[in-house]
Amino acid sequence: MRHLLITLMLIFSLTVFGEDTMKSNANEITKHYSAQPNLYQLDIISKEKLSDKITRQYIMGTQSMLVKWTLQKGAVIPLHFHPNEQITWITKGSVKVLSQGKEFIVKSGDVLIIPPNVPHEFHALEDTIDIDFFTPVREDWLNNSASYIKVIQKK
Repeated sequence: MRHLLITLMLIFSLTVFGEDTMKSNANEITKHYSAQPNLYQLDIISKEKLSDKITRQYIMGTQSMLVKWTLQKGAVIPLHFHPNEQITWITKGSVKVLSQGKEFIVKSGDVLIIPPNVPHEFHALEDTIDIDFFTPVREDWLNNSASYIKVIQKK
């Protein structure tokens, strides 16, 4: 009976609106939305030197942020947490991540997903490139309230 009802609804929709109209509406992008894609060249984005061993570059959209960390061997990003989901992709090198009593060795090509509000710290085991994706945007970076960044800068 349920299958018959769904079939009748589909036939009714095609009859009333016409197949061409439904296809056209499904593929049409709303004309009132004016946002445009933005293209960035990450290599020319300014590098923020947080310490002798840590630099970061970031770009952001309205709801997310992409970060490139360049870590020299021995660099430490101290224990911290934030309300953002973090997806970490190591593209070169390796890091040791400590979180909630566990140790993760994340090597080039590996991805680690850190849920919101989960404490974690990073230790660069070798020269490393770490690409992080955060959602939502890291407001604590924008308003300069991330206390762990201040700890890095003092070293």
